[in-house]
Amino acid sequence: MTDSNNWTGGCQCGAVRYALLDAPENACICHCRMCQKQFGSFFGAFADVHPDQFRITRGEPGWFHSSDDAARGFCRDCGTPLFYKFLSSPRIAVSIGSLDRHSEVRPRAQYGIEAREPWFAELPFLPQTVTGDGDNGAGDTPERFEKIRLSNRQHPDHDTAEWPTR
Repeated sequence: MTDSNNWTGGCQCGAVRYALLDAPENACICHCRMCQKQFGSFFGAFADVHPDQFRITRGEPGWFHSSDDAARGFCRDCGTPLFYKFLSSPRIAVSIGSLDRHSEVRPRAQYGIEAREPWFAELPFLPQTVTGDGDNGAGDTPERFEKIRLSNRQHPDHDTAEWPTR
């Protein structure tokens, strides 16, 4: 069984890792244009903790001050969005997708809905395939997926003594 206090996460390449000493709270999705830009996607997903409960355990993230009151942390090597901090708040938010146990953090609110994509509610009705099964001619084939799987350099969803492994 997983230790409920074992909240770790990090970037895609493993250069930056972090630990939360308490369970993340206030999980949300933000559709604002700044979060869309930070994630290069349709929204950002965050959960937060008090900074006393937050530790960088490997590497040094980069920070972009997207406004006078907001700093956004990321991996300088692979670009993974990792953190969000209101400079006027005593909390730090981590990107839910960067948590090793991301599936256990369910967003409870949405913000910035004025920028939410108007077709967002239609996503569950689009055609769906499992990774590696192919995508009906758009380029993802089982052979390509196998090549990617065998050469995967993505950091695993747990802490490692060193990365990349030798």
